[in-house]
Amino acid sequence: MSGRLALDRAVAALEQLIGGITTGSLALLVSFLVLVTAVLCVAGVGLLLAPVVLQFVHQVAGRERARLTRWGAPVLGPGEQIVDLRAALADPTTRRELAWLPVHASLGLLLGLVGLLLPLFAVRDATFPLYYPLLPEGYAGASVSIGELADIRTWPMVLVVFMMGLGWTAVIIGLTPAMARLQARPGRRLLAPPPGTDLTGRIAELTSSRAAALDAHATELRRIERSLHDGTQNRIVAVTMLLGTARRALARDDRAAAEQVLAQAQDAAEDALAELRGVVRSILPPVIEDRGLAGALSGLAANCGVPTAVDVDVPGRCPASTEATAYFVVAEALTNVARHSGAGSATVRLRRRDARLLIEITDDGRGGADESNGSGLAGLRRRVEAHDGSVVVSSPAGGPTVLKVELLCGS
Repeated sequence: MSGRLALDRAVAALEQLIGGITTGSLALLVSFLVLVTAVLCVAGVGLLLAPVVLQFVHQVAGRERARLTRWGAPVLGPGEQIVDLRAALADPTTRRELAWLPVHASLGLLLGLVGLLLPLFAVRDATFPLYYPLLPEGYAGASVSIGELADIRTWPMVLVVFMMGLGWTAVIIGLTPAMARLQARPGRRLLAPPPGTDLTGRIAELTSSRAAALDAHATELRRIERSLHDGTQNRIVAVTMLLGTARRALARDDRAAAEQVLAQAQDAAEDALAELRGVVRSILPPVIEDRGLAGALSGLAANCGVPTAVDVDVPGRCPASTEATAYFVVAEALTNVARHSGAGSATVRLRRRDARLLIEITDDGRGGADESNGSGLAGLRRRVEAHDGSVVVSSPAGGPTVLKVELLCGS
């Protein structure tokens, strides 16, 4: 194994281990709730809490399935979440989730914390010779301070700490991939469907999602091809023709005509460049990277012909593909509002709930939106379903129109 490959695997393993801290912490909390609920069931009070706690169990298990899927083979979840206590106790999937909770809350969380501490120890000890002279007496020690390492006074001991930093680095490269596999093993064993589970429905759903993704990809390629062929290519051809005209004018020693044609060619080249930038922005808008999703949507609302309020509560960042899809969904929806709804105002709301991004666009227009009439809703649905999301449209005659979209955005 090359050094670069080993380093890449170690970095990926550290990301996986640290990512398990979130689900490990949630598993610890939910394990405590399950224990408390089980004790309270003796007094009868726990029976009222059981459906809520079981919902928490399913949600944490779902987050872990999504995390494991990002780092390896997909871990499929159940099609239906059971919250009735008696049915849950008889359900093998729920029992396996309950068995997974304490394992991940202990082993998974511990390995995640170790994965977080190892690079901190490596950086601290490897750079120790740089800041050692600045430390006050009695505060100079290695990351693991045992014996003489607790109060370092000589340069030979400083060198020992530096070597420890290299040792931590070797541990990261050599052991973290195995630690990541160990952290993931209980989830892959217990959260996967039990043997004999009928996965026909889920397989059909994934097949449909894959087909939608391929269809959306092909549609996007055709759109980009049309934009380049009908716009940018024609402008570049015009530039070429104008340059040819300018060359012939220079051959006739008609400098004034040549300068005029070159000015026209420059304008045409600038138009072609602007149109090419527009095509690139339509693939992945750079405004998302520059201003974040909230800022990008505020820009869309400001340019909409209908007064639009934006309410975004999305802590952190979602995957780039999810943010781009959310951006295009809102852009298409606001275009429909401005063109077809006759609305006086609109509202865009974004919320993140667990591993899903919830988008809701509302307008007070005339309603009656229909996917079959060419309003763009069909293409919007294909784009969302390509990301394993869902679209719900409510648009009674007389309004209001409410568009609800759910997108996967990781844990």
